[in-house]
Amino acid sequence: MNIELRHLRYFVAVAEELHFGRAAARLNISQPPLSQQIQILEQQVGARLFARTNRSVSLTEAGRQFLADSRQILLQVNEAAARASRLHHGETGELHIGFTSSAPFIKAVSDTLSTFRQRYPDVHIQTRETNTREQISPLTEGGLELGLMRNTQLPDTLDWQVILREPLLAMIHRDHPLASQASVSLVELGKEPFVFFDPHVGTGLYDDILGLMRRYGVTPTITQEVGEAMTIIGLVASGLGVSILPASFRRVQLQEMRWVPIAQEDAVSEMWLVWSKHHELSQAAERFKQHLLTAAKVSVSTPKV
Repeated sequence: MNIELRHLRYFVAVAEELHFGRAAARLNISQPPLSQQIQILEQQVGARLFARTNRSVSLTEAGRQFLADSRQILLQVNEAAARASRLHHGETGELHIGFTSSAPFIKAVSDTLSTFRQRYPDVHIQTRETNTREQISPLTEGGLELGLMRNTQLPDTLDWQVILREPLLAMIHRDHPLASQASVSLVELGKEPFVFFDPHVGTGLYDDILGLMRRYGVTPTITQEVGEAMTIIGLVASGLGVSILPASFRRVQLQEMRWVPIAQEDAVSEMWLVWSKHHELSQAAERFKQHLLTAAKVSVSTPKV
């Protein structure tokens, strides 16, 4: 049996028109080849599909059943083609993104997530909150397509682009004398009990911020080591010390704590969009990447607080 899709389309046209001439015109072919193809189809099926007389054409019982099945087959083929096309154009499928805890606080990221969800509702965005170091292996191996992380040393297998440069801000309890200053130096912060990340957590901010302080000869006395940025904010608000975080976290406003600019101009942090060099991005991932890079153009700056 060698039934082709065109045979089914020819058959459906004749079955719906019940007239070979009208069906041929509808298909934009001449009548003799159409009649010949229907005969070939009947031979392939092994049943008469049409009862023909000089005056009329009607479906046999086998023809009526074959019409219902043919319509279903053609519908499934069209739907399969549509699904493949939508997947190819990034309008459906799954998108796996890793991000650090600060990424959702960045306007370009939150705006892109919202816009992408509205434009491509059939794309399932699977997000995984994880620290910078823990994203590297899944990005390399293909478990994640895109990663949002703080600047860190990356293997040659990954490519990246800056989506945000932002100031680092000091976090100080409101009753502390430094909280009322217009800005505070890293040396001043280094004299205070410091609340910061546990070095084993793997956040890129650990090396980023402590490296900045070392450049100015400052080694803070870390009295509290925690795993999450929100815990740092809470402990500072409780008066257990001072700390430093990127300005993105300034959206978290607590009455007990003040965000104070740091005097050193190079007290900045970068957020990167990272992807694999060796795993081709899905169209959904490519669309998201381009949307985010476009949105981030206005965010790549170091504004004064």
